[in-house]
Amino acid sequence: MTACLFLNLPLSSSFVSFTSQTIKNNPAVSSHSLVTLIPNQFSVRTTRFSRHVIAASTSMEAQKTETCGSAQAMKLLFVEMGVGYDQHGQDVTSAAMRACRDAITSNSIPAFRRGSIPGVTSGEMKLQIKLGVPHILQQSLDVEKVKTVFPYGKILNVEVVDGGLICSSGVVVEDMGDKNDDCYIVNAAVYIGY
Repeated sequence: MTACLFLNLPLSSSFVSFTSQTIKNNPAVSSHSLVTLIPNQFSVRTTRFSRHVIAASTSMEAQKTETCGSAQAMKLLFVEMGVGYDQHGQDVTSAAMRACRDAITSNSIPAFRRGSIPGVTSGEMKLQIKLGVPHILQQSLDVEKVKTVFPYGKILNVEVVDGGLICSSGVVVEDMGDKNDDCYIVNAAVYIGY
C-alpha cells in the first residue's frame, strides 16, 4: 500500500519513517486516501484519485539532478515556467521557442552580473531546459534552434518529455501556412543556477 504524503516542512527521516509505518499498519487508510502531515499529527481523508505520490526531504541539488537527468551538478537558484503556442503553420519548434521566451522574458537576474553570489560571475550561469512536447511531434523539434532563445548561460541539458497539447485552433488560414487547424502547445521549465 502506498499513501500520498504532502510535506510542507523539512521533516526528519525518522518522523517520515514512523508516519509511513503508522499509516501502513492502519487498515482504515486505503491506497485512495490522502495523508496530510502536520507536525506531531497526521490526518487521513478519502479522495477520488489513485495517483500515488511519495515525497521526501531532499536537497535542491539532488532534486534538480533527478528532474533533468543531468550528470553535471548545478546549484539551483530559480525555476521559470512558460507556455508557447503555434496556432498557424504547425511548427512545434516555434511553440517551444515561445514557451522558453515566456519562461525567461519577465525575469531579471542581476545577481550574476553584480556579484551578489560570492565567487560567482555571469560566465558561470548554468541552464537546464525541460520541454513538454506532444509525443508525435518530438522528432520534428529542432532543439538547437530552441537553444538560441537564451542570450547567455551555459546550457547543460535540454530534456524533451511527453507533454504539451495538440488542439484545434478553430480555423485553417492557408495564407499563414496552415496545413490543417491544429494548434501546437509546448510547456517549458527553465532551471537556472551555477
